[in-house]
Amino acid sequence: MFHLTFDHYTIKVADLDTSTTFYGDLLGLHRITNRTEKDYIRWFSLGNGSELHVVEGQTEAIKKNVGVHLALKMSDFDHFVEYLRSHDITPHNSKGHPNEITVRADGVRQVYFQDPDGYWIEVNEAD
Repeated sequence: MFHLTFDHYTIKVADLDTSTTFYGDLLGLHRITNRTEKDYIRWFSLGNGSELHVVEGQTEAIKKNVGVHLALKMSDFDHFVEYLRSHDITPHNSKGHPNEITVRADGVRQVYFQDPDGYWIEVNEAD
């Protein structure tokens, strides 16, 4: 019927500079042109034409739990988990238990952690 494809994911953050540093410098997401040209928004590439939009604004009413998360994948999983720890970011499993990882039924490992505003992010080693 429709041919929908993923375009972007938007999050509201309390401090735009802190979140820009986290997603750009710490996670290494490439900052791209913010076509809205609004100074309270930053855009990052998630690859394959997908984007993350980070918008400074009210965040108090936003409820966050590990079951609602942004998932990214990479090949050097062990190095990434060490990288998180070296930057004082605690890895969690899919239940939100600290210092544990999840291994899916297909053997793919997953780690979850939170950004400065408490949003959950998953990084896994899926192909």
